[in-house]
Amino acid sequence: MGLFSSLSERLSHIFSKLTKRGKLTELEIKEAMREIRIALLEADVNLSVAKQFIRAVSEKAVGVDILESLTPGQQVIKLVNEELISLMGSTHTKLAIAPSPPTVIMMVGLQGAGKTTMCGKLAKMLAKQGKKPMLVACDIYRPAAIKQLQIVGERAGVSVFEKGTQNPVKTAKQALAEAKRLGYDTLIIDTAGRLHINAELMKELKDVKAETKPNEILLTVDAMTGQDAVTVATSFNEQLDISGVILTKLDGDTRGGAALSIRAVTGKPIKFTGIGEKLEDIEAFHPDRMASRLLGMGDVLTLIEKAQDAMDEKELKKLEKKFKEQKFTLEDYLAQFDSLKKMGNVEDLMGMIPGLAKKVGRGKMEIDESRLARMKAIIQSMTPKERKNPETIKASHKKRIANGSGTSIQEINQLLKQFEQTKGLMKQFSGSGKRGRRGLPF
Repeated sequence: MGLFSSLSERLSHIFSKLTKRGKLTELEIKEAMREIRIALLEADVNLSVAKQFIRAVSEKAVGVDILESLTPGQQVIKLVNEELISLMGSTHTKLAIAPSPPTVIMMVGLQGAGKTTMCGKLAKMLAKQGKKPMLVACDIYRPAAIKQLQIVGERAGVSVFEKGTQNPVKTAKQALAEAKRLGYDTLIIDTAGRLHINAELMKELKDVKAETKPNEILLTVDAMTGQDAVTVATSFNEQLDISGVILTKLDGDTRGGAALSIRAVTGKPIKFTGIGEKLEDIEAFHPDRMASRLLGMGDVLTLIEKAQDAMDEKELKKLEKKFKEQKFTLEDYLAQFDSLKKMGNVEDLMGMIPGLAKKVGRGKMEIDESRLARMKAIIQSMTPKERKNPETIKASHKKRIANGSGTSIQEINQLLKQFEQTKGLMKQFSGSGKRGRRGLPF
């Protein structure tokens, strides 16, 4: 199941109809906008957010430039992409750092959203970045909550401060003093959740906030709860003035509406997403990358970041050099397929590869795996010269490659087109211009 696959598939279907037409009339654009609005609402996007989104795209889409453009369909997709990025907050919002340590991060949320596990994920990620975090157990009500945090802390390799079931405000105060004394630079406070928001919970959270003066108040919400996640975010924001949101269970059967609505409704950014059960399964939230995935355009930057964790330094340096010098060949492409399995869930990863992104969807895992094998077979059936210089492949060569790999000429053409798309993105992201460098991990 790919990220937001049902919404992504619906949008891809709408766009494929647009791009097939040479010219677009105002009526055709209006019809496409109506379909996009329905797709957004079915994905559980907030009604007023969906209306505003369609209004913003429509105003730009019926301009003379679009209607008279040579590729009006592509122009409309570009507008939808830009508007999606804007809707989700334009740029990645980093964690605030205290002028003098420790930085205090207060984690809040309802029960069942995955807050305690997220404390461990965040701590592990920060420790990997060279920070020295300490977890604080301030959930004294849920049975075994303290024990769970200790287990999570142990797995993450970080210290846990706990004082049993004493008043959480007192525990938070003592933890802050302890962190200063022992030189911890980040304090992550796991506060109590409830099944529902109530005055008692909010009073306690306000007291912890007043005592520790946190630099960040991060609300963990379950993406699978759709519009409820937006309602929860609104309530917590009104009471506590949260600084950001962490969306968990983005790998589940989620419709995507929460991610598209939370920023617009609360004005607060999504800072991280949880995309699996393991402690490594946390990603910084980048609106541009999320929009790209939603529109089936892939997400090369996140793929590169995942590759950094899976590949050794030497391999990575070689790949980096090829990106920069634009010498990325089909042989390198083939090698990347072999690295995929080391990098996590193959389906999610394939959703990040331009060209494959649209093919990843509910129940299609088997097809995708076989597609990967066919792509490998195509490249392996080429001569070394063809792999290095795919532009030299003529029609007669394609016939030979198709016979050798048991595939069709159409599949070879698709692969070559996809390879060029990937190369184009690499060129864009490894350029020296300001736009090209944005977010590049090396």
